[in-house]
Amino acid sequence: MPQENSKILSIVIPVFNEINFLNKLFEQIEINFNKENIEIIVVDDGSTDGSSNLLTQLKKNKHYKFLFKLIKLDINSGKGKAIQTGIKNSTGEYVLLQDADLELDIKDAKEMFDMITKNKEIKCIFGSRYLSGKLKKNNYFFNNLVGKINSLIFNIFFSQSLSDVHCGLKILHRSVIEKIKLSVNDFGIEIDLASQVVRNNFFIYEFGVSYFFRSKAQGKKITWVDGLKSFYYLIKVRFFDNSASTNISILYSIIYMGYVGSYFGMGLGNTLFIIVFAILGSILGIHFKILSSTIIFLLIYIGSLFGKGNGTTLSVIVFFVLGIFIARKSKKYFLNTIFKNYF
Repeated sequence: MPQENSKILSIVIPVFNEINFLNKLFEQIEINFNKENIEIIVVDDGSTDGSSNLLTQLKKNKHYKFLFKLIKLDINSGKGKAIQTGIKNSTGEYVLLQDADLELDIKDAKEMFDMITKNKEIKCIFGSRYLSGKLKKNNYFFNNLVGKINSLIFNIFFSQSLSDVHCGLKILHRSVIEKIKLSVNDFGIEIDLASQVVRNNFFIYEFGVSYFFRSKAQGKKITWVDGLKSFYYLIKVRFFDNSASTNISILYSIIYMGYVGSYFGMGLGNTLFIIVFAILGSILGIHFKILSSTIIFLLIYIGSLFGKGNGTTLSVIVFFVLGIFIARKSKKYFLNTIFKNYF
């Protein structure tokens, strides 16, 4: 919670073995954010390369106008844990998350800060490495591919249109910070954070940023294993971190959409259609609760009563689309009533 002497901005920087970048990092921070109403919160995540001593020296710099908070974790606990620790110790009206490795430009962070403070309606901005015409240097094809696939899956699961859910540069208003409860300790923190922002009905704006990749020899820590783990986190935040009513809706939708799939194909093809439609049902169950899902199911059933063979299949599709349309309208109609939790 912000204090009476709170700052306008808290910049949270997780650090693990970044000794080669810290001097330049703070040179850029001093150029762009050297003001009394800003605090820099560095969380040293158990560094073993001398970063801890260098950070202690940097903290003694008498030229800094910003408040320098240095928090040291005894053991390496992961980027997510470092970010959680930094946020808990922040007091700023806005919290900006910035990586220490200089893959993302501090000047872009300053532009995002200026933008969000000038427009009070904006509560959350995510950086995107894929949107801008700014400079980029990236030849890690696999990492780039996984990032884009993850963003696509996230968009499908949460009805969003984000281009880069994994970008480490983000700024959030205190009202957003107070609503979210982060729990992931590793690189899955980006998915955890984005999902909770969306769940709490905050709109995510995106801002194109520069990107200068670094190699493993330069200290890059994220690996293909983290890429695979990110798929697990996508499944977790969407299908398990839900209320009981949402999980019931998901199961209900899986069942009736499997029924829809039974009208397509024959033999093995029919089985595949049932599986595909059941997966689609799991996504529908996220967005439609029991009553709105029942509307969809009833219209599907009505559609199954018309025609024969391919005619029945076409009728089911038409009534399915009609059911979704009516369910969406019903959901909006009951949004501010006592029935909202059922639609």
